[in-house]
Amino acid sequence: MRRENRTFSELQVGDSAELRRVCTADDLFVFASASGNHNPLHLPGYDLDQDGRQDDVTAPAMWVGSLISAVLGNILPGAGTRYRSQKFEFLGRAKAGDDLVARVRLTEKRDDGDVVLATTVYREEPEELLLKGEAVVTAPSTKIEYEAQDIPGLVVERHRHFDALVARAETLEPLTVAVVAPEEPNSLGGALLAARHHLITPILIGARAKIEAAAKDCGQSLDGIEILDVTDHAAASNLAVDLVAQHRVGAVMKGHLHTDELLHAALRKENGLRSGRRFTHIFVMDVPGLAHPLLVTDAAINIQPDLATKIDIVQNAIDLAISLGIAQPKVGVLSAVETVNPQIPSSVDAALLSKMAERGQISGGLVDGPLAMDNAIDVAAARTKGIVSPVAGHADILVVPNLDAGNMVAKQLTYVSHAEGAGLVMGAKVPIILTSRADSAKARLASCAVAAIHHARMSALVSAARDGAR
Repeated sequence: MRRENRTFSELQVGDSAELRRVCTADDLFVFASASGNHNPLHLPGYDLDQDGRQDDVTAPAMWVGSLISAVLGNILPGAGTRYRSQKFEFLGRAKAGDDLVARVRLTEKRDDGDVVLATTVYREEPEELLLKGEAVVTAPSTKIEYEAQDIPGLVVERHRHFDALVARAETLEPLTVAVVAPEEPNSLGGALLAARHHLITPILIGARAKIEAAAKDCGQSLDGIEILDVTDHAAASNLAVDLVAQHRVGAVMKGHLHTDELLHAALRKENGLRSGRRFTHIFVMDVPGLAHPLLVTDAAINIQPDLATKIDIVQNAIDLAISLGIAQPKVGVLSAVETVNPQIPSSVDAALLSKMAERGQISGGLVDGPLAMDNAIDVAAARTKGIVSPVAGHADILVVPNLDAGNMVAKQLTYVSHAEGAGLVMGAKVPIILTSRADSAKARLASCAVAAIHHARMSALVSAARDGAR
């Protein structure tokens, strides 16, 4: 955009200008970071006096005032303007989501090159004057014409999708979970954190001495928590599966043991957790800057899935996405290209999965592929390549060609894009919460929230089916 300023000689009393701006929650975090003002009154999702979440979050008054400087520096007088003074009277409060209009009107020209401007900021709906005041600035004396600069974009590193999932799960009855071998601080701490948020009621299965030592290391109490003392990991895994068969628990959670040991027990033929579908792993990723959670599958169980396995991978992911509140999940089946190439097997599988969804062999979501990573999640990339699809650029679920690709995508999102990832195994009779030793407390908490939400929906469906059969 081409811009030019207004020099002192060009300015006239009565000149005016305005800028419009939507106040967003991210604006409030950016202002807090830049100013150092961390008042929780202005930070969405923070507690005040341990009295629950602060829903009525207001923008800092000086953030609203800063909109005036944007008008002065960009438009009137524009580039080269220097502040001398600014008076503000704050009459109302802005909130995230408000449409704001910042206006200035020149009221006086002084002989020394300074000008005086009346300044206001309004909210449009409902209309309210939030701020009024007066600015004195030194107007530019030299004409400047320039291209508006591309300022580096900022992505606020917060995980609002996980916050919403945890808040939703907190309204449910806690899910009873068999936690296998929580014998070190991270795995035990994640289960106890979820218990404190009333997401789960844990039953800890493992070596009691190690569990108690881990609790001591992380400064946590085990009062009121059931511990089943089993020192062998294979035996502990089998006991967890037994508790499912006995209807004592509604989910299983991996602690400090190898994934293979837990899945071996889950896949046993007698009283195992097989449901008729293949076990598949799903990462639910909260990527800063992305408007919705992103599911990535399969990145942990199926190494080189064939087409039959991919059918279950897709269906399991759709089912979980629906539980998380995505009414009609959009599934992008990834390949290196977005056209079918017989030399690239993943592109052929993607096309077949897409057609199977069209024919109802995969249900509940929109499936399209092959799609490359860029045109699966970026609308501009999809348009550039001429891809017309309700999925392209809008994918909620990414189905990767194999475990290598899935692992790389998930870790890139985690370590480069600063995402958090919740891990769940689907296809079993109950959710299997699969966490990694490197997972943060936030990721472990979110994994429990996802399991609790999915279990609640599936239980409701079973109850409704029973009622219908009566």
